[in-house]
Amino acid sequence: MRVVILAGGLGTRLSEETDRRPKPMVEIGGKPILWHIMKCYGVHGYRHFVVALGYKSDVIKRFFLDYRAFTTDLSITTATGDVDFAGPGVDDWQVDLVDTGPTTNTGGRVRRLEQWLPDANFALTYGDGVSDVDLDEVVRFHESHGKLATITAIRPPARFGGLELEGDVVTDFTEKPQIGEGWINGGFMVLSRDVLERISGDMDSLEKQVLECLAADGELMAYRHEGFWQSMDTLRDVRALQALWESGDAPWKKW
Repeated sequence: MRVVILAGGLGTRLSEETDRRPKPMVEIGGKPILWHIMKCYGVHGYRHFVVALGYKSDVIKRFFLDYRAFTTDLSITTATGDVDFAGPGVDDWQVDLVDTGPTTNTGGRVRRLEQWLPDANFALTYGDGVSDVDLDEVVRFHESHGKLATITAIRPPARFGGLELEGDVVTDFTEKPQIGEGWINGGFMVLSRDVLERISGDMDSLEKQVLECLAADGELMAYRHEGFWQSMDTLRDVRALQALWESGDAPWKKW
């Protein structure tokens, strides 16, 4: 199954970083978050990625053109320019980098990938969030219900510490807990190729014109994930993800 990653948006809420590079190329632990997302899929055996490019697409293209050099050790003979690659093996991925336009909306980007998606189903996620969700289970769930689309429903982490009180006494304190109720779209979707026919043009939003309509038609199912999920929308999120990575116990790192 091919994995589509939406990586073309402007990332305006993270302008401190995205003035000079697209949001999927903002680094966590020295590697772009796009790489982290691909590693999450790769550990489950997915190796064919279709990346929808837009804003500053050249930055992402350069990363993958030089991927082997960026991700392994090198020995360079300066007199000849000969390069020997050392260290662990490089990820065995097929990466299709498709320019879907600088201002195309999320649904339009997916529709522009039609020729790159020959199979009955494809996985789809955003280029700015990581999770420890079992992606094989998401696919199995999708295949079991027979509907057109599956989203991973998550409970977003709260911004502030959670308190339990008895009178004025704090009986429990949880730093940034998952909220107790409510679900949101966490990405990590699986869609039937038939969904492409429901996208009319570049300005269609995946969320507004596609997922809302699928829900109204009873064709959208939710795989509930109670574990870790974190998007990277703000500088605060970047720092939180970086802190988790530096702790040596990043929940999404299963490779």
